[in-house]
This record gives sequence, C-alpha cells and structure tokens, in this order.
Amino acid sequence: MLKSESPCYWPDFTPFLLSAMARFSFPHQTGFYRGKVRDVYTISGRWLVMVATDRISAFDVILPRSIPCKGQVLNQVAAYMLQATRDICPNWLVDVPAPHVSVGKKCDPFKIEMVVRGNLTGHAWRSYAAGKRVLCGVPLPGGMKENDYFPSPIITPSTKAAEGHDEDISPEEIIREGLATETEWNKLSQYALQLFERGKQIAARRGLILVDTKYEFGKLNLSAAGLSGRQGQAVGEIVLMDEVHTPDSSRYFYAEGFEERQASGEKQQQLSKEFVREWLIANDFMGKEGQTVPEMTDEWVQTISQRYIELYEKVIGEKFVPVQLSEEETQQRIIESLERLSV
Repeated sequence: MLKSESPCYWPDFTPFLLSAMARFSFPHQTGFYRGKVRDVYTISGRWLVMVATDRISAFDVILPRSIPCKGQVLNQVAAYMLQATRDICPNWLVDVPAPHVSVGKKCDPFKIEMVVRGNLTGHAWRSYAAGKRVLCGVPLPGGMKENDYFPSPIITPSTKAAEGHDEDISPEEIIREGLATETEWNKLSQYALQLFERGKQIAARRGLILVDTKYEFGKLNLSAAGLSGRQGQAVGEIVLMDEVHTPDSSRYFYAEGFEERQASGEKQQQLSKEFVREWLIANDFMGKEGQTVPEMTDEWVQTISQRYIELYEKVIGEKFVPVQLSEEETQQRIIESLERLSV
C-alpha cells in the first residue's frame, strides 16, 4: 500500500468516491445539476449551492478516480480570486459555508466560455502546430514557438456544451447564433481581458505566469429580482460565474527560468491540470470514441493531489490545511448559510 507524508493521503479512496456520488437535499430546493466537477443545487429559484467534489475531468470526460482534497483546493482558490477581482466585475459568490462549498446568486449563463490566452500553449499550440493560423477568428502571428507570448492576450471563445466536447467559435458566430448580442460580447471581452490582467498580476507576485484561463459569465436571473437592491446589482447585469484562476480553469508557468527554457527549447515548468492531459495523450486517450482511460494507480492519484495542493500554496501564499467534514456537517453548514440569506 502506498505511503505518503501528504496531509491529503488516505489509503482507502472509497469515501471520496462515495462523496462524489452523494446528493444532498435542502429546504426550498428547486433543482439539481451534476457537472463534471461540481454538484449544483438551485434553492428557491434564485440561489445556487455549488459543491466542489474531488472528481477530475479531462477532454470533457470524467476520469474514474477521485483526487483527495481537489474539491477544497478548487473552491478555496476560486473564492480567493473572486474576492480579489470583485472591483473589476460583479460576481455570483455570496458565502463559503464549507471549504468545498460556495453559495451565490443564480444567473442565466451565456452558453460560451471566454478563453483568454497569453501564450501559445495547449489547444492553441496543437492547432498552430497543425498549420492553423486563425483560431476562433483571431489571426495568429507566424514564426511562433510553443509557449511563446502573444503580442497581447487573445480571446478564443468556445461553446459551453452540456455534454460532450466544447467547440471553438468566433465572435461573429456568437453574435449570429444569438449566444450574445454585440454589446454583450464587447462587455464580456472587456471583463475577460481585465480579469486576465489582474490574474497575471496576482500570479507575478507569486513568481508565476498566468498562461491561459477561461471565464464564464451570466446575467442576474429574473427569479433573483428581489436580490438586486440588497446586493447592489440590477436584474440582467452581467455577472462573473463559477471558478476563477483555479488549476482546473487555468494554466500557470513558473516565471523563474522561463525565458532561458524558452530560448533553449526546454519544456516549461507548470502548475496546472495540463500534466494530466499530457499523461492521457501519452497513453493514447483524448476523449475520442473508442478510446479507453488508462489505469490511474494510487501513486498517480496521489501525485495529482499533491500538484493541486502545490498550486494552492503557490498562488494563495498560504499553507494548505485539509478539512474533512461529514456529509451531515456539510449539509448543516449549508442550511445555516441559506437561513442567513433568508431563504
């Protein structure tokens, strides 16, 4: 049996698998949705309770093993970043009643993801290496190497698929298909670039480079009309949703030695989920039909957990303290939070 000094190591992963499958029930609950990583509960048609599980996905496929502490890492990093960007753009978050749980305002989501890229990496690089010089309607400069900086950050939006793979889409297609008006697109783009700049500043203070990330936005739900005055927001106002600058939604490089590695063609040192995607690709899995997810050993699961914790400590600048709560205690904390919101 694997032994580890990690505070997030538990020899038996069964509790995490059970936790990922558990469904709570809350007073005034009006909906439930299971995402790739989060379980989302709608309360009274105007609040959302998001439970960040330890599930992990890649290539839009949920992998078969849960990652200890991943949900707590994601939720706490997201809460930190939402607070740190609140002056740029209003967001959905109202309370964090448990380390892996957030409560906030229900919004009508735009069915697009605003992907902002500062470097030619990941999907953008794979497209570039295949010969593409236009991505989501954005012309790409010639002569670039993997991980090079773009002259300025670019936005390469994708559709937000309920199931299956997200697809690249251009701003023109977004407007033509009614996913956003031209005015909304301009505001989304403005917010996305401002948020990315703030994320880069936060990362730089910690010796990191924010390479790329994605943002999701919505409009304050009409069902939440009673909240607008109290929360200082108007119905229909564009609001930042979901997670921000987390290891699931973002890619970070270490700043120290970046230029030297780039000049010599060495692989960049990074903190993100990309290493999981690279492992899957090396084992002939990219989420395509007929492909099988490779075996995830205990050692590999623990490595992933440690990498998530490393990113938390590097980005936040604090020691990660794992917290284990029973389902009963988690549910009680959520109910108390909802009661404070007069649900």
